[in-house]
Amino acid sequence: MTVKAEVVNLPGRIKRRKFIAGRVVLYTFLTLFTVAMAFPFLWMISSALKTKDEVMNSFSLIPSKWIWYNFVEAFQGAPFGTYIFNSLFTAVCIVAIQIVNSAMIGYALTQLEFKGRGLMFAVIMGTNMLPAAATYVPSYIILARMGLLNTYTGLIISNCVYMFGIFLVRQAFLQVNKSLVEAAWVEGSSHWHTLWHVLVPITKSSFVTLGLLSFVANYNNYMWPSLITTRPQYYLISQGLRLYFIEGGSYGIKWPQIMAASTFTVLPLMLLFFVTQHWFIQGLSDSGVKG
Repeated sequence: MTVKAEVVNLPGRIKRRKFIAGRVVLYTFLTLFTVAMAFPFLWMISSALKTKDEVMNSFSLIPSKWIWYNFVEAFQGAPFGTYIFNSLFTAVCIVAIQIVNSAMIGYALTQLEFKGRGLMFAVIMGTNMLPAAATYVPSYIILARMGLLNTYTGLIISNCVYMFGIFLVRQAFLQVNKSLVEAAWVEGSSHWHTLWHVLVPITKSSFVTLGLLSFVANYNNYMWPSLITTRPQYYLISQGLRLYFIEGGSYGIKWPQIMAASTFTVLPLMLLFFVTQHWFIQGLSDSGVKG
């Protein structure tokens, strides 16, 4: 009986061993991938606390002496307060505008019946596939003729539409049961009220995802702001970091101060992600492609 029981349980044991081996391989890969992704960030923080000689000659992530003054020197060496404010202010304004217009367009594409709805969505998707550089020249000319170069308004309105955001919201709205929207209409709810009091609360995780993706992209934006702003008082943080970098010259680069500046400019993004990561992940899963 014992031999028979072992023979019967043999396939289960083999299957369990394969499962455990697969898990070990998976977790090993994920660990190595996480270390590879986190290493540049850890190296940045470590270098921000070292001397220049130690940055160039030591591979250790633990500084021999922790020099916190690098952060003070970096912040005093350039108007990073202005750069961070510009990035935060423009990014918040852009995110707010993008959320509103993405919600309205997504509502029209999913809840309203009109001719050309499919064509409109195809045009939006086609526009999203265009390289950003292809729009730089016409957008620059438009802003120049409107007198919006070197202005906060120019930085904001030139980024107020996010094609991927429209797609994300549309997909989220498609997951909502149509009967909920129809019930709201039967009770006399307007389109505006239905959008903001029925659909948006149900799909709020997708809007958090949209806001986070848009905020990170606009906070880190470099190429387009560099084209339409030439005055340092309107520089974003990415422009300010580059200016601080090149001011050191090819042989006089202050690596600890540059790493310190990079560290405190990344902190708002890290804080934002840790606060919103639950809704971010849920928003990605709730916006699956349907229909």
